Amino acid sequence: MEREAIVKALLDIVGENRVLSKELDLMYYSYDSSFYTRLKPHTPDAVVFPRATEEVQAIARFATENKLPLIPRGAGTGETAGCIAVEGGIVLDLSSWDEIVEIDQKNMQALVRPGVIHARLNEELARHNLFFPPDPGSSQMCTIGGMVANNASGLRAVKYGCTEQYVLGLEVVMANGDLIYTGGVNARCIKNVSGLNINRLMVGSEGVLGIVTQIRLRCWPKPKARGIAMAVFDELDQAPASVLDVYKDGILPSGIEILDSSAIGAVNAFKPEVALPEAEAILLFEVDGNPPSVEYEGQRIQEIVGTRARFVEWSTDPKRMTQLWEGRSITATAAARVRKDGTRVFAGEDISVPLSRVADALRAIRGLGEKYGIQVVNYGHIGDGNVHTAPVINPESAAEVEQVMKLVHEIHLLAVEMNGTTTGEHGVGAVRRAYAALEHGLALEYMQKVKQAMDPDNLMNPGKLI
Repeated sequence: MEREAIVKALLDIVGENRVLSKELDLMYYSYDSSFYTRLKPHTPDAVVFPRATEEVQAIARFATENKLPLIPRGAGTGETAGCIAVEGGIVLDLSSWDEIVEIDQKNMQALVRPGVIHARLNEELARHNLFFPPDPGSSQMCTIGGMVANNASGLRAVKYGCTEQYVLGLEVVMANGDLIYTGGVNARCIKNVSGLNINRLMVGSEGVLGIVTQIRLRCWPKPKARGIAMAVFDELDQAPASVLDVYKDGILPSGIEILDSSAIGAVNAFKPEVALPEAEAILLFEVDGNPPSVEYEGQRIQEIVGTRARFVEWSTDPKRMTQLWEGRSITATAAARVRKDGTRVFAGEDISVPLSRVADALRAIRGLGEKYGIQVVNYGHIGDGNVHTAPVINPESAAEVEQVMKLVHEIHLLAVEMNGTTTGEHGVGAVRRAYAALEHGLALEYMQKVKQAMDPDNLMNPGKLI
């Protein structure tokens, strides 16, 4: 179908000023944060900004009638080309549909549209002494719809889990324009085991099954206190061993982060005043809850971890906590600056392995970096085995691009070999689809059958996930 006809049809549905079709405008939608889209940008036929469920339904019906791919998109901060039109079609930019429909304090729930920014939701929930626990680290940018699409987790997943634990219900437009409600059409309950769990099926489906237009989220009481412990290790293996020691003592921190020597060096080079101790690894334990329990758990962590670490510092002072956390908060930025002629590329950046294999994975990644002559900065959410690898290259060098792609492929294979996964939180998108059979075996065929049943023409975000 010609672009002009597509644009006219979309204008008839949503009206003026909510459709983009000029080449320059479409170029901005040809990439996300992934290195993949820097190498292979894909331009959609048109971009539309729906702001009503009925508009999304009409767009879906038009796309189905004309066999046009539909690609839902949030803020575009993803790192796997998940919101890119790899086969052309219509991008539905949902980022401006940012209404907080209701905060139901009595039932500890919130109803939101997909474009609501994570940080804004939590600012609003705080007025009711509530919060939405998953924290993907891009809180000021990422949308709730994007978090649902990728089952985002992040810094505090070790205690609070992933987005899927908080999605009570969804309003979803299917490829043919049908509107369904998961979790019960009019439900406001927290527990519901009625029917097949389509709700969980939709979370993390990356837009290949339908377009999420409204989200019902469970919210939790906001913790009254918080503390942070920083532990410094001369031996890498002692860091994950210390995490296990803390777990064995019955303590579940809200977050546990690791920086290995590469990350420590990157942070100190980028911002010397942070002055992280030179070490093989640094762990940051965050504890939250009621003041007495936070103080007790913090002291216990200091005692337990102190048997393996060079030293441990514990603080509940807000100013000192900010200082302790600063090194971790700037690691991603620091990684991009370790070479004057290079930058960090988002590729192979979020594998997850069993906690017992974290040290092995970090050592193996260092070895792979040496093998391919690529500098790699390592850090991550050690509490659940999620390792972030940040390769740093000159992207204008064809030779370095070739080497980094080989490195990334081996990192993905390493994760599966270590009984892990190619993605712990950033999703599959177009980037990791090639590893689906390796990870899932025969189950992949059943995933494809589900996709075929719900989207028989393969119009919903084709070329992604499975």
